[in-house]
Amino acid sequence: MEETISFWGNVGLPLLLLIIAYVVGSQRERNHVKDIKFREYKTRTFPTITFREVPSDWEPSSSELVMGSVVISLDYFKRFLAGLRGLVGGRVGSYESLLDRARRESLLRMKEAAIAKGYHAIINVRFETSRLASSAQNGRGTAGVELMAFGTALKFRQTSDGPI
Repeated sequence: MEETISFWGNVGLPLLLLIIAYVVGSQRERNHVKDIKFREYKTRTFPTITFREVPSDWEPSSSELVMGSVVISLDYFKRFLAGLRGLVGGRVGSYESLLDRARRESLLRMKEAAIAKGYHAIINVRFETSRLASSAQNGRGTAGVELMAFGTALKFRQTSDGPI
């Protein structure tokens, strides 16, 4: 009897926690992707380009640095799977999907900030990442990653036909 209880305490409980983490994490990820797709659709016509120079047919009247950032961390289940992948090598798909969502989210936050301030386009878009160290492992582990998108927001001179 004690062996059965010990087995479920040592194996069953961690397995149950992994399953719960997987289900909850997957649902939250699906909801986030759905939200991102909706917001991307809403901002699809807002010009966001990597050009360093203003296109010649644009006539900006003002500009400002805009940015959007997001801090991301892996759920326990994905961290566990990434640890296993680290033993044998290869692609870590859970990190790839997480970083893709973070890139898209930071870009959306930047665009939404520019739109809220009345700007018409963003040029010279760049991304920057930084690792947040885990205090639990004396700064050696990763607690999360910040991904920041930034660029120059432009407001165009107004004409009777609208911004140009």
